[in-house]
Amino acid sequence: MEIVGIIVLSLSALLLIFVGISRLSNPIKTYSKNSGIQLENDASLLNEMRAVSSVMLFAGIIIVLGTFITKLSLTSHIVAILIFIGFVIGRLISLKSDGKPSKQITQGIVFELVLGLANVFCLINIWS
Repeated sequence: MEIVGIIVLSLSALLLIFVGISRLSNPIKTYSKNSGIQLENDASLLNEMRAVSSVMLFAGIIIVLGTFITKLSLTSHIVAILIFIGFVIGRLISLKSDGKPSKQITQGIVFELVLGLANVFCLINIWS
């Protein structure tokens, strides 16, 4: 695997693993600090937040495996594309429906788009 692919997968994995662990361990503090979102201590809401965080963590694990196991690199790029572009699409729908989010979330959209497109680029290079 070329070095660019390894770097893109590594960055994608590190972001998802870090965010997944942070939000799983303490969603109220993490959302407040990183997004400016004040979550209430509601068991159902926190359950939903932790569930999404777990998906992010496990996606990050799959992605990082692709940096070490060449046969998983294709799968890792596809997972990264689905997660990052999926977040971008959801956020753009919310932007249209709900209005402009905080500065931190807007910055997140940019990072997600960049990592999603970088993984698309790497996937195209694998196929060619």
